[in-house]
Amino acid sequence: MEEYLDQCHRMKDIFLEFRVTKRTQAKVDKQRKEIRRQRALMRERVATSQWRRMRDDDRDEEDELLMDMIQGESHFNFIEMHLLSHFCDHRRQIGNIPIYSTEIGELAHKTQIKEGCCQSNKNDAARQIVHSYGRQPAIRMRLLNLQSLKTRSADLSPDVLTHLDRTTSWVLPPVICRRILKGRRGDVSNIVDFSRISGVSLEIKYRELIRYCSHNLPIDHRLPEDHATLRSLPIELLTQLEVPVLTFQGADVYEIHRVRSTGTLHFRNQGSRNDWVWVQAGTEEMYGALRGRLPAKLVDLWKIRDPRSEDTVCLVTGVKLLTPVNSGRLSDVHGLVTVQMREDT
Repeated sequence: MEEYLDQCHRMKDIFLEFRVTKRTQAKVDKQRKEIRRQRALMRERVATSQWRRMRDDDRDEEDELLMDMIQGESHFNFIEMHLLSHFCDHRRQIGNIPIYSTEIGELAHKTQIKEGCCQSNKNDAARQIVHSYGRQPAIRMRLLNLQSLKTRSADLSPDVLTHLDRTTSWVLPPVICRRILKGRRGDVSNIVDFSRISGVSLEIKYRELIRYCSHNLPIDHRLPEDHATLRSLPIELLTQLEVPVLTFQGADVYEIHRVRSTGTLHFRNQGSRNDWVWVQAGTEEMYGALRGRLPAKLVDLWKIRDPRSEDTVCLVTGVKLLTPVNSGRLSDVHGLVTVQMREDT
């Protein structure tokens, strides 16, 4: 990684033109207009036969001046590039940092800066952002105090009581904390079609499905183990799984992470898409720094329903698990965990 950073530092001048800020672009446009204005004044005093040659020379000069300005104004001095230079040293000194996250900084930037900027009139926005962010906790504290006074039967004006009823009567919808499958394919109706499309034999499908039910489902919700009955059960093959994930330090706020598995089908007119996911394959004491989680590649997403019981619907995900080398311990060479394909995959 240090070699890549050194090479990037040596070649960074190539990418400076793509780091142009709005202020630098305004200066470039102003300089370009000034050069063209001077060129127009010179054209009036130059013969037509000489104008074409001077136009080519002036164009090269203009490009050189503009590139000098871009390289002088543009830079890579931002925090992400600086932190990368310390990453290797920190890994050698501290090791793996499994709880490190930049989400709290991203959320602070969103709630403190972006939302306040959208509520301002963009005139002296910094002062308005600070005022807006300071008013929010003050208003929340005020509402809590009034609500406490109301519960104690304090003498409050009718307008205050009406406002409290209006602000407290609005209830958030229930948080959806379950995984949802979407993107149904129309070429699969039973396990025979599914086996044909996936290229896995029926015997393996039967065995894995029965093992999954016996390990993960209660007895009254398990699928029948008879192969003839399993063959007749309806199956839906899907391409997208929505997984709710708790936000950083959030008790009831979820973000929806979408993972896709299209099999051999193309995704958005390009190649097939089968995402990589983390699978909780054991307790946190297992697999060293991975803490019981293993990386896996999605193979298929499907839903099987038992018509004998309306409550028996199995959402099944097929994955190819990777296994950690050296029991998940960090490598002495690069400080990372090495994984490889499992033999029984």
